Amino acid sequence: MDEAGSCASGGGFRPGVDSLDEPPNSRIFLVISKYTPESVLRERFSPFGEIQDIWVVRDKHTKESKGIAFVKFARSSQACRAMEEMHGQCLSPNDTKPIKVFIAQSRSSGSHRDVEDEELTRIFVMIPKSYTEEDLREKFKVYGDIEYCSIIKNKVTGESKGLGYVRYLKPSQAAQAIENCDRSFRAILAEPKNKASESSEQDYYSNMRQETLGHEPRVNMFPFGKWESEFSSFDKNDNRGQEAISKRLSVVSRVPFTEEQLFSIFDIVPGLEYCEVQRDPYSNYGHGVVQYFNVASAIYAKYKLHGFQYPPGNRIGVSFIDDGSNATDLLRKMATQMVAAQLASMVWNNPSQQQFLQFGGSSGSQMPQIQTDVVLPSCKKKAPPETPVKERLFIVFNPHPLPLDVLEDIFCRFGNLIEVYLVSGKNVGYAKYADRISANDAITALHGKILNGVRLKVMLADSPREESNKRQRTY
Repeated sequence: MDEAGSCASGGGFRPGVDSLDEPPNSRIFLVISKYTPESVLRERFSPFGEIQDIWVVRDKHTKESKGIAFVKFARSSQACRAMEEMHGQCLSPNDTKPIKVFIAQSRSSGSHRDVEDEELTRIFVMIPKSYTEEDLREKFKVYGDIEYCSIIKNKVTGESKGLGYVRYLKPSQAAQAIENCDRSFRAILAEPKNKASESSEQDYYSNMRQETLGHEPRVNMFPFGKWESEFSSFDKNDNRGQEAISKRLSVVSRVPFTEEQLFSIFDIVPGLEYCEVQRDPYSNYGHGVVQYFNVASAIYAKYKLHGFQYPPGNRIGVSFIDDGSNATDLLRKMATQMVAAQLASMVWNNPSQQQFLQFGGSSGSQMPQIQTDVVLPSCKKKAPPETPVKERLFIVFNPHPLPLDVLEDIFCRFGNLIEVYLVSGKNVGYAKYADRISANDAITALHGKILNGVRLKVMLADSPREESNKRQRTY
């Protein structure tokens, strides 16, 4: 529909096409009677705040109203309150059909659907790391009724990351909080959680589990020489070495982007854990947060994608989000992870070297070294081979399997491990336990984690009886 060409005349400030969504969510979309004049719309909606423009969509040829109109307010909270109070109301006593009122979708989104209330009630804030959920609720309850508060915490240490969410019952309350809270909170609307990529990943691993089908080892995207040259600039005299480094990156663009677009860009670098798009109420810029499973991936993504043109002609800015970690320790850990991953790749690509090469050195008596953020228990003795199996675990490796000695060292730490083995030529393996509690502890601690540069999927395996009942292939 041609909104600009169908604007009704009206006095006062008239926004240009580029400022129709400034601030975001300040326009409402109306479904009204074809006979409703602009004057009635102005009269009924002006009590909610400053109206910058009203335009009724008309047929290009007949100039008759199509029964659709837009009202542009100066503030998002005004538009939200108008939606809440006027949706389902009749504009005049003679009207028998109630009107419909929605927040209009941003013109740059490429979508014509109306914004759902769910997308307008959850805000994302930056908070002091000392804040509890009660502190967060106390600070933001002055703007309206809060459904819940949550603080994002480090999965390993349980410490706050200085980020949180506040979900209000009404969109106008969330808008009020964004407009009126202290700027230090940098409050913005939170992007709805994207489940598409997560469900597709679960389907992929589910298929692997049922068919026990591996895939060819992924081509090494970052040969060791390339990594080495890439990080050789991090010497002690380089000022960039003093930069705060973490697994989380902040992404800024002058052009808005969606979570799917952000994911597709940063998933180029292996190890992407999650990404989230955030809305800035004060501009149309794109803002996002990206987190990787390990520091090495985050550093590589930062220095490879900072300045990347997306779309062509628009450069995105990528920077580290300071989480208070020590940069020197992180770089040392990153280097160790790179070496471990490279050695594992060498062993996998050349099985003949497996009997000579270990992570701890060439001596078979040395314990394998494990590089991970996971807090692992101390080593425990394996159960005798003849012990009855109480639980079997199915393990998927990405991009390649870990050596057997490393696997045994990892999975025996939860106690009662009988055996761990790999399926030849596949990126999968199994672990047998003599105790179900030990097996469940292993799943809880290891599922989805990165160890020596390899991501693990650990889940309960089908029982041998169920597997034997599966129809055999006839080809």
